[in-house]
Amino acid sequence: MNTIYNPKKEAWKDILKRPTQTVSDIEGIVNDIFLEVEKYGDSVLKKYTQKFDGAVLDSMVVSSTEINDASSLVSEALKNAISMAKKNIEIFHEAQRTSRVEVETAHGVKCWQEKRPIQKVGLYIPGGSAPLFSTILMLAVPANIAGCKEIILCSPPNKEGKIHPAILYTAHLCGVTKIFKVGGIQAIAGMTFGTESVPAVYKVFGPGNQYVTVAKQIATKYGVAIDMPAGPSELLVMADDSANASFVASDLLSQAEHGADSQVILVTTSKGLIEAVGNEIEAQIKELPRKNIAKQAISNSKLIFVEENQTAIDLINEYGPEHYILCVKDEQSFIDQIENAGSVFIGNYTPESAGDYASGTNHTLPTNGYAKQYSGVNLDSFMKSMTFQKISAEGIQEIGRTIELMAEAEGLLAHKNSVTLRLESLK
Repeated sequence: MNTIYNPKKEAWKDILKRPTQTVSDIEGIVNDIFLEVEKYGDSVLKKYTQKFDGAVLDSMVVSSTEINDASSLVSEALKNAISMAKKNIEIFHEAQRTSRVEVETAHGVKCWQEKRPIQKVGLYIPGGSAPLFSTILMLAVPANIAGCKEIILCSPPNKEGKIHPAILYTAHLCGVTKIFKVGGIQAIAGMTFGTESVPAVYKVFGPGNQYVTVAKQIATKYGVAIDMPAGPSELLVMADDSANASFVASDLLSQAEHGADSQVILVTTSKGLIEAVGNEIEAQIKELPRKNIAKQAISNSKLIFVEENQTAIDLINEYGPEHYILCVKDEQSFIDQIENAGSVFIGNYTPESAGDYASGTNHTLPTNGYAKQYSGVNLDSFMKSMTFQKISAEGIQEIGRTIELMAEAEGLLAHKNSVTLRLESLK
């Protein structure tokens, strides 16, 4: 990791730069695949599944037999763990329900807001080297609580044309409607346009690599909503000399093993901690099965020393981390000043992995600085807020003249007349 001491503010932008390609580097490839999928449907999905995943498929639809077979391949211990995580995620997301908001804004003018589920949603679940079945819990659980009618799932198959059994088991457990063996750009395009097999959806959810992230952004050009531009994973740890160096190192490595393009950062006011964490990383990384991936991510990462807490707070808000671990003595001061973060983990005994799996919060979060303007996935992500109003005869008399004057000032006489006619009928 690169160690930086007391960086000047004008250098923060360069220091905090993510190791990602720009949209323009990828957009051409994504657009070409989108146009092919729109025109030729299933045949293109199968073509790119063979090209990118090495799988030759007769059908992309996962059968009930495959789901049943997958269930037998998942250990009882893992099933129990998935069940506990599902329960905690349900509790937290169920608590996010809000009741109808109703108010009389003027005499006889009643306005209210209600929420309705998005009818058709698509979940993208990365497979490949790390089958993220935990992401199904984070997406399908709130989708079901919200009441989404159609929940489809796309995930890339292995070379044998199979999806990891834990993904199939979890998807079935969480009420996913249909599962498809397709990943990458082509999966997002399939859910955008609809094909002979894959239904079109109204909103696409889920993390992915840089190509999937750009594909989701392109999907919005075709009228499909997305949860957020969620790309390569990232973690920032803020720690002082009250932090446990081995814990900090383990958290940094837990994100580094996600992918070579992941980024982890330690910000600290303790020079001793920097050295201790660096030593722990060297020791712990040797034991990781994915150490080669983690090493590449570590090479893009930073250990940053600053003198003052306020400098640290300002730097962290400038970065806007996806995951933010806080291990400091004066934690409340830091908590009060958090402006930009996807999800926050507080104290020595709150690993980021808890949020990834089983504490109950959602792990589908904004990356690449998007925490400055996006929220992580929550129950409202699967719902739409609709407003209603009902105006009585007394109500239109109360606000009618206001509407007439404003409409006339804007030169919209039909708007004015729609009120004038009603007022005259009441004379």
